[in-house]
Amino acid sequence: MSKVELGLSLAGIPRDAATLAAVARRAEESGYGSVWTGEAWGSDAFTPLAYVAALTSRIRLGTAIAQMPARTPAATAMTVLTLQQLSGGRLVLGLGASGPQVVEGWHGVPYRTPVQMTREYVAVLRRALAGAERLEFSGSVYSIPYTGTDATGQGRALRTTMPPAADTPILVAALGPKNVAMAVEEADGLLPYLWSPTRWDRAWGDTLAKAPEGFEVAPTVVACVGDDLDACRDRVRPQLALHIGGMGSKSKNFYTALVARYGYEAEATRIQDLYLSGDRAGARAAVPDELVDDLALVGPLPRIADQLAAWREGPVTTLIVEPTDLAMLEPIANLW
Repeated sequence: MSKVELGLSLAGIPRDAATLAAVARRAEESGYGSVWTGEAWGSDAFTPLAYVAALTSRIRLGTAIAQMPARTPAATAMTVLTLQQLSGGRLVLGLGASGPQVVEGWHGVPYRTPVQMTREYVAVLRRALAGAERLEFSGSVYSIPYTGTDATGQGRALRTTMPPAADTPILVAALGPKNVAMAVEEADGLLPYLWSPTRWDRAWGDTLAKAPEGFEVAPTVVACVGDDLDACRDRVRPQLALHIGGMGSKSKNFYTALVARYGYEAEATRIQDLYLSGDRAGARAAVPDELVDDLALVGPLPRIADQLAAWREGPVTTLIVEPTDLAMLEPIANLW
């Protein structure tokens, strides 16, 4: 048995009640230790987990990720306190800063420097979830009670009326060196995407070496099971091309920068150039087999079992699998 917990990403799964109920039950019965939801500019991350909590009894419920700019820290704290009570304390809170296109284009709020904003957000959350004292915080991003020039002056420090949930694990989605270092200092874990089990140390080796005992590392990995290896690679290429090439601008794409730090600088630049020029098919074709095999789980089950050996050797504590087809749910679980 591996020390790595198996998690299931619910990304791409229809949010209708019947499908979500069936998948949640299958995941728990198959031995998955956790299920994870996310949000962009459609479904939110928390509502599906509340539904899943009512249908399951053991599986952990994670957000990968909940967007910090979408909610004040106190609003997130209220949601966490409520879900912890409803689920019996099974929630794992994964947070992310998102990017300027979503933060300003959808949420309509300013995109702030992720490192300081995340540091303060987590600090406020911890105080609110502990419930030991009235919530007060004075930072460069958040001030509670609010004391800005347009304040009424009537705000007063409050303490939650809900049972505390101070032991809620708080994980941060971070890719850049400074943000990962901040996560190691302030959070309980890291939620990386496009994790390389063979080259992760080139990007974060020194930083993660400083992580305290019990620090969680929970990357999401796309998985495609099938006898035709080339066909499986082609199933995941579009998603890799989207993140490396299109999740951001030419000057700010965290995934492009990460893959370059892994040593795939030329490949990352070419994928991004093709994607941003409008040549999506060319960008997908530019994702080499080596990169697919490094960042995803692809091919027949025995081959994936061999791939998993590298994932188990590093600092990963939970492997969140995102299957390209729900038929792969049980076969992947059987590898554990």
